[in-house]
Amino acid sequence: MAELVGPALTQPGAPGASLDEIHREATICTRCELYKHAAQLVFGEGPKGAEVVFVGEQPGDKEDVAGQPFVGPAGKLLDRCLEEAGIERASCYVTNAVKHFKFEPRGKRRIHAKPTRGEVRVCAWWLAAELRLVRPKLVVALGATAAYSLLGPQVKVTRDRGSVFRSPVGLSVFVTIHPSALLRVLDQAAGRQDRARFVNDLKAIATLLEDG
Repeated sequence: MAELVGPALTQPGAPGASLDEIHREATICTRCELYKHAAQLVFGEGPKGAEVVFVGEQPGDKEDVAGQPFVGPAGKLLDRCLEEAGIERASCYVTNAVKHFKFEPRGKRRIHAKPTRGEVRVCAWWLAAELRLVRPKLVVALGATAAYSLLGPQVKVTRDRGSVFRSPVGLSVFVTIHPSALLRVLDQAAGRQDRARFVNDLKAIATLLEDG
């Protein structure tokens, strides 16, 4: 396995002895400008001792309103795919590389805007703390932003999908797509095939967890 490292794995992150403590600190975060426009910070959730941590890009509109990660359309699709792969969502810790929703207003709608690398590096302060406290067997990078936060700019999702990278801090990182990418193609001819491939990625993750 190649050894790479991104901003979330080059630091211990925010100090604190528990996820609840880090969460409380994060809710008043002003480390970048995104807090000024989002409804609230969306922290990760799941058991402290989770064997696997799924890292997405950022909260979406639904997550920003609810204050919980992966509760919108992409999250519901992830839940269904996890079930098909034999992984219980409740046993996983799910979070994002960036904790505030970045968007562009268009009338009454808020359209997703991709976080900059600078914003990802700043928010790695919180993700690093989550990983330090959860101490999973495996971290899953869902999409390019998560892959950058965890592994740096050398990793490309289209090329490295399905690969496992070992970081210098001892964490193994599995790379795959973000489920939001599937939402855009489910009604297309290749949509079922793309979805099946994502489920196969999750099955590979389940096997890695079983093998320890």
